[in-house]
Amino acid sequence: MKKTSRKKKTAAAQGSKQASGSRAKSKQSVAKKAGAKSAKKGGPANDRTHLPLPAGANWLDEVYARRRPCTDFTVAEAGQQVAVTGWAFRYRDQGGCVFVDLRDRSGLIQAVFDLSVLGDRFGEAERIRHEFVIAVEGKLRSRTPENINPKLKTGDIEILVQRFEILSKAETPPITLEEHVEVHEDTRLKYRYLDMRRMHMFYALQSRSRLNQALRSGLEAQGFIEVETPVLNKSTPEGARDFLVPARQSPGAFYALPQSPQLFKQLLMMGGVERYFQIVKCFRDEDFRADRQPEFTQLDLEMSFVNEEIVMHTMERLWAGALESTFNIQVSLPVSRLSYRDAMELYGKDAPDLRYDMKLVDVADIAAESDFKVFKEIAKGSGRVKVLPVPGGAKLSRKDIDDLTAWVG
Repeated sequence: MKKTSRKKKTAAAQGSKQASGSRAKSKQSVAKKAGAKSAKKGGPANDRTHLPLPAGANWLDEVYARRRPCTDFTVAEAGQQVAVTGWAFRYRDQGGCVFVDLRDRSGLIQAVFDLSVLGDRFGEAERIRHEFVIAVEGKLRSRTPENINPKLKTGDIEILVQRFEILSKAETPPITLEEHVEVHEDTRLKYRYLDMRRMHMFYALQSRSRLNQALRSGLEAQGFIEVETPVLNKSTPEGARDFLVPARQSPGAFYALPQSPQLFKQLLMMGGVERYFQIVKCFRDEDFRADRQPEFTQLDLEMSFVNEEIVMHTMERLWAGALESTFNIQVSLPVSRLSYRDAMELYGKDAPDLRYDMKLVDVADIAAESDFKVFKEIAKGSGRVKVLPVPGGAKLSRKDIDDLTAWVG
């Protein structure tokens, strides 16, 4: 038998360690890639497998730690044990089997409560009604071809419930939560907490949040810093009346809620901040109109050492980036510009709607020769006579015009 030299043994050992280390790195690489895919799919908020459980954790604690959004599952995961929580959007009792469309803020997934699986607890499943809050655990499975719903993101899968808990019962909702059903605005506002469960309402809140984040990132990238200014201040001359707050420690004295952070941001410029912004709540005590509210939120900013070109260029970059990252809307830069003079001359207002190209046309020369005295006298003097050409407009009835006016307004 040949003897292996000590050097060869050492080399072999080192090679083994290197191979082992290489395999470990390979596993780490695979884990990182898997983590990256998970992050792309749902992000850390959806990955709950790492959440710690309290001592003596019960079944619900485990569900809360493992739950995923209803629309986070795919047919590739069929056969896995899953946990979800949400509201019962629709339910169908077909005798021995109850189907519930379970809804959370991401969307819907069908949960199947089967008598043969649940046994004695099936009776409780039959009592589930609209907007009951429930937690379920079960096996994800593919739907049969005839039961696939192509209108749902999760229309090809469902959860066969093995365990569930009714977390909260609900009375019959005073408003329907169906997306396509119109509900009077006053009723929606009265039951706002229900209205917010509708997907388009959640999308609006989510879009606003994402837009705010995009604006913050865009401004920070251009050298702005976010500074919170005081809400309680002394009253200063503004365009509307102030909301006043009594000062308890100074009887007879009041604070004023800000109509804008104007004075504070000017002080920031004097202090050398140079570029400031904040997404700020403002208050104005004025009459209600379509575009006037007693409290509103605005993107407020101020810049030092700039001219109007720099300001417009800054805003173009900001909004182009924010719209692309939030709504995937591509904005071609630079944005076309319209002078105030041209806007008034061509459209008669300083903020024209450029989605249609209906410009005002000066017909003073025609009006001067007309028999209509009002136009004729204006045209022969220093006045202007302008019209809005509407192709086919002669065929429109008064009702058609009123309907269009109401639709645009």
